[in-house]
Amino acid sequence: MAGMNVPRERLRNQRLEGRRLERAEDVVRWLVASQAQDFAGAKWALGLRTNGLDDAAIEGELDRGAILRTHVMRPTWHFVAPEDIRWLQALTSSRVETANGPRYRELGLDAATLRKATTAIARSLEGGRERTRDELRQVLARSRIATDGQRMAYILMRAELDSVVCSGARRGKQLTYALLDERAPGARSRSRQDALVVLAGRYFVSRGPATAHDFAKWSGRGSRWATHALGSRQSPRS
Repeated sequence: MAGMNVPRERLRNQRLEGRRLERAEDVVRWLVASQAQDFAGAKWALGLRTNGLDDAAIEGELDRGAILRTHVMRPTWHFVAPEDIRWLQALTSSRVETANGPRYRELGLDAATLRKATTAIARSLEGGRERTRDELRQVLARSRIATDGQRMAYILMRAELDSVVCSGARRGKQLTYALLDERAPGARSRSRQDALVVLAGRYFVSRGPATAHDFAKWSGRGSRWATHALGSRQSPRS
């Protein structure tokens, strides 16, 4: 990196300088996963990287399902492209689940309860029905599953991590959930090795110059995992 203006190069690769993209979905696809815990701020971050899209246009892409919002990579929401959601979940969800384990136990959410909750939620969403969190809370109440405190948040996160649900269209000011199989029917799978190589390749193209430590922190994985990705003899494929 000698002689390189690293900050400036990173701004270009993150599309904050130079050529912007036409659609918010292009930004999400370019970044692989864009943190979206702060919903309004996350939309603004996409808009900054486009040729002047306003909030309504970005909301339109979200409502159409061109961009999905789900818990992936780390225990936080991210925007992802529909074609990437399934392999990203398969690659990263186990570590998030491990991190969530102590909280599940504190909340009394054992494996059987989580399976029952996910099944009830999935059945209520079949046929393209999209439901708000409050509506899903009522679904679970009918199945005699308590949703007090943070139980509801962790039940829904588990359903996302299991690739059962993802974001639906906005209903007024309310966010909704939809079945992933119906929202992104063309979502592809990848082998673990292929997914690892693709994730690393796309990260360094869109975020570099960067280090293995940067990649490990961003992906939510350990340094050994990042080193393995960088040491692979395969070439990154899109």
